Amino acid sequence: MKSFTLPGTDIVAPNVVLGLMRIADKSDEEVRELVRAGRDAGIDFVDHADIYGGELHACERRFAEAMALTPSQRDGITIQTKTGIVPDGGYFDFSYEHIVESVEGSLAALRTDRIDILLLHRPDALVEPEEVARAFDALESSGKVRAFGVSNHTPRQIDLLRKYVRQPIVANQLQLSITHAPIVAQGVAANMLAEQQAATLDGGGIVDYCRLNDITVQAWSPFQAGFFTGVFLGSPDYPELNAVIDRLAARYDVPAIAIATAWITRHPARMQVVLGTTSPERVAGAAQGSDLRLTRAEWYELFRAAGHIVP
Repeated sequence: MKSFTLPGTDIVAPNVVLGLMRIADKSDEEVRELVRAGRDAGIDFVDHADIYGGELHACERRFAEAMALTPSQRDGITIQTKTGIVPDGGYFDFSYEHIVESVEGSLAALRTDRIDILLLHRPDALVEPEEVARAFDALESSGKVRAFGVSNHTPRQIDLLRKYVRQPIVANQLQLSITHAPIVAQGVAANMLAEQQAATLDGGGIVDYCRLNDITVQAWSPFQAGFFTGVFLGSPDYPELNAVIDRLAARYDVPAIAIATAWITRHPARMQVVLGTTSPERVAGAAQGSDLRLTRAEWYELFRAAGHIVP
């Protein structure tokens, strides 16, 4: 498992992350088996959010109850969680009060005294960055949060936060897979008027922006064809892509899911892949892509087979 020091922190992080958004109805043993599979593969980084699990802090609580971590075991895991979505009201809230209250709830649910990384969960159109800065300062000075980041934010939204926030924005969690890759594909077809792929969305250039500013891109839904439209692996909707994936999987003697992981980790932006599966077998298989460095030709072959334009 490849790892690196997360820029702006002293956290040594693997390039594959165990996402735990679907564990609310899992037994203690099922949760432990899932985490064990991740740890055996070198994944010591877990991703939560306060809204995961159908009620506030449900998955965080389920994780803590099942794992019952000792202090030394807790020290061996990087825990990331998110705040900002208010599901009952259907809105976003980046106010000082909401951020701090959410973190207190996460700390209690996770049975820990600190969150290693806190992400703002999707953008809040009514964000007051001064409020975010005040919350981050309070949480950092109290030792309750070590590092801060965002999810699904554009370059300008991050710039607005950075005007007021003292702490580095260390991560931006963005949807990315071989088939759902506008943040990569736009740049490949830049300035090609006839190609829809070249259209600039969300201000454009978020991957380059993150690289320039030492912000780690965390790829969520790395095996989803689109926005929760089902996985592309083995899908009859992507015969050409799966033929390439299967051929490369045979060449490298890994499962197909490892090729999907490797396509993301091959990118020089040093991205992290956030897994969403609750299958220990798929976790182990996906993790094999961490150390698999696709050639440039193989990476682009997968890119083209997914339907992206390479001029």
